[in-house]
Amino acid sequence: YLQNIEKLNGQLNAFLSVYDQEALQKANEIDQKIANGTAGKLAGMVVGIKDLLCYKDHPSQGGSRILTGFKSQFTATAVQRIIDADAIIIGRQNCDEFGMGSSNENSAFGPAFNAADLSRVAGGSSGGSAVAVQADFCLASLGTDTGGSIRLPASFCGVLGLKPTYSRVSRWGLKAYGSSFDTIGPITHSAEDAALLLEVIAGADEFDSTVSQREVPSYINLLENN
Repeated sequence: YLQNIEKLNGQLNAFLSVYDQEALQKANEIDQKIANGTAGKLAGMVVGIKDLLCYKDHPSQGGSRILTGFKSQFTATAVQRIIDADAIIIGRQNCDEFGMGSSNENSAFGPAFNAADLSRVAGGSSGGSAVAVQADFCLASLGTDTGGSIRLPASFCGVLGLKPTYSRVSRWGLKAYGSSFDTIGPITHSAEDAALLLEVIAGADEFDSTVSQREVPSYINLLENN
């Protein structure tokens, strides 16, 4: 993935920051966990996160220069849960400024380009997140959706994007756009990977009073049963 990013991210502008050394260190740690039989559910899954999601001690600008130099003081619940499940965070991804756009042309860092055709938009606002999966920069991304911001870019880029039911996933650590609509969800190549990610990120959270208290089912098993 790092080789692919180095080769093509300059053209596609999907990632704003790449955590190469951290990712490699984490991969070594997870290899050891796998060898010891103690690895989590997402062991080795390489994931990018949209620039609207907080990740402690890492830049988080929401696609804007207003937050130049800002580093998150805490980690979003959804991000922390995939880390705890042994996913590898490879970097933060381009998006329309503060999630306000449908094409990823409104980022302060320039547009993310569709890997299938550089003359086509990637969709937005999670454009960088969809392009990163499309271009094989990571296995999956965490995007956000208020009025189509996961579904549009996933459709434009030919990948799978899931907007969970509102309240299924904690919004803690997500820069708000429309708090009664904002959701965090996966962008992947397959329904299986989306189901696995949703199992991990969904569920009650003491930091979000609007999150659902319902038990999280095994979405993987539901797929198999259907």
